[in-house]
Amino acid sequence: MTTDPPATEPAITEPTTTARRYPSRRGVLGATAAGVVAAGAAVTGLTATPALAAAFGYSDDGTNYVISTGANLVFKVSKSSGDLTSLVYGTTEYEGYGGKHSHVESGLGASTVTIAQSGTTILVSVVHGTLRHYYAARSGENNVYLWTNKADTSFTATRYIVRLKPGIFPNTAPDGWVEASDAVIEASDVYRQSSGQTRSKHYSGVRVMDYDYIGYTTGSVGLWMVRSNHEKASGGPFYRSLLRHSNEGGVGLYEILHYNQAQTEAERFGLQGPYVLSFTNGGAPASSLYAANLDTSWVDGLGISGWVGRSGRGRVAGVGIAGRDTAYPYTVGFANASAQYWATAAASNGAYSCPNMLPGTYTLTVYKGELAVYTTSVTVTAGNATALNTLTVTNDPSSAPAIWRINNWSGTPAGFKNAQLMTYAHPSDVRAAAWTGNVVIGSGETASFPCYIWSGVNDGVLVYFRLTAAQAAAAHTLRIGVTTAYINARPRITVNDWVSSIPSPPTQPSTRSLTTGSYRGNNYTFSYSVPASAWQTDTGQYNVLKVNVVSGSTGSGFLSPGTSFDCLDLLT
Repeated sequence: MTTDPPATEPAITEPTTTARRYPSRRGVLGATAAGVVAAGAAVTGLTATPALAAAFGYSDDGTNYVISTGANLVFKVSKSSGDLTSLVYGTTEYEGYGGKHSHVESGLGASTVTIAQSGTTILVSVVHGTLRHYYAARSGENNVYLWTNKADTSFTATRYIVRLKPGIFPNTAPDGWVEASDAVIEASDVYRQSSGQTRSKHYSGVRVMDYDYIGYTTGSVGLWMVRSNHEKASGGPFYRSLLRHSNEGGVGLYEILHYNQAQTEAERFGLQGPYVLSFTNGGAPASSLYAANLDTSWVDGLGISGWVGRSGRGRVAGVGIAGRDTAYPYTVGFANASAQYWATAAASNGAYSCPNMLPGTYTLTVYKGELAVYTTSVTVTAGNATALNTLTVTNDPSSAPAIWRINNWSGTPAGFKNAQLMTYAHPSDVRAAAWTGNVVIGSGETASFPCYIWSGVNDGVLVYFRLTAAQAAAAHTLRIGVTTAYINARPRITVNDWVSSIPSPPTQPSTRSLTTGSYRGNNYTFSYSVPASAWQTDTGQYNVLKVNVVSGSTGSGFLSPGTSFDCLDLLT
């Protein structure tokens, strides 16, 4: 048995980058785009010179309904398909690329499209089978309001994509690539630049609770997608999905409500919106458009199918959460088969408030970071506030005394090697530290342990630790927490000469995740009962824990079975 650990690999400093694991809550992608404004303006040289504003109203050009907002925006909606076929802001046309327009999914096809004006609002209604989609314009605003009401699975996903012309906005972010020079390294959607850095549409994703809008700016014109409240979306507050992309062929902005990439929940149906396409003079969209701030009283009389106004909604308010670890943010989630919501708990006492909820009974979940540590149920009724007394956290695994602990329990791999980079880069990215290397308890073990282990890349990570004589005389439980896994990967451990059984795989998303910017799946804890006979009895010797990944499925490299880690600990 080895008595001392082999030398660890030289320390590799994490790259310095403007992207952060927990980005600012407001407009993170907008801020990123603003950071490359100068480059975008230099490349394009395009600005939108405001034209004389057309009067508010609409007309019919035979093929499209033409809507003028009475400000600087004129847009068109196809009378046959419901596609958004033109976006003219000032004198510049922004809409369309590759012969395609902007639409629900990849285009609805033949649809029934009608238009009506009610005072200072124009509403376009699109009917395609069981799906209903709406566009609205309000007098004097440079905004397009959108709603989508999906009733069943006749479409596989729920998204709206805005297709924009190439060459207008910057193309230098992690979600931008150049097909002519960047090499495809995975599927048809992950690219490597000559510098070794990686790019993909998937690397625009941030947690849905962390952004209000996404988009681009040239410095003089900004175009933003302001997200809806996502009450009919799936995946919860921590879900990540592609939000935008750009290449030499064009630019895409998305509102995605259900997408099967790394998805943990069943699809929800019903009306979602409004989400807002907003033009500005280069700055961020008005905060009054954010889902939490938006005044929707003007929608009540429009006759939108499935619309529930503020009077038909309720709220939940809690006085606080006891038993918190104040080093972590806490989120309170609400979910049932029909809707989802969340609220951020106050750092001071854990108080929270969740307004504008549809009536119903919800599972309430308290999250420490992204780890569920308490659940109960709550009922919401229209026009009323449901008040909750202090909730006490009862299921935080960090409360268990441990001989050693690598990282802390938070439901995320934050703190592990390469974790910060992996939400906006491929694991093969040149900026990633080496995935291999040994770990020694007491010598920076968290930063040394890889956030992901794959059977075909870095299988068999070794962890070295010593025990006292009393500790070595007893059996102990070793726990490994994971956040997601690819193709049924799960950890099997070896302690010195003792080998664990192979655990059953927990339910996890069936699609790629670790290579497309998402560590989020179903948090799961594996527990291993290690007998006293497994330990070294000489207190001067290291015990050696080996972590392997096993699976009944196969793959190669970064698409081999792999899993993402939350925490590892050995309990007293």
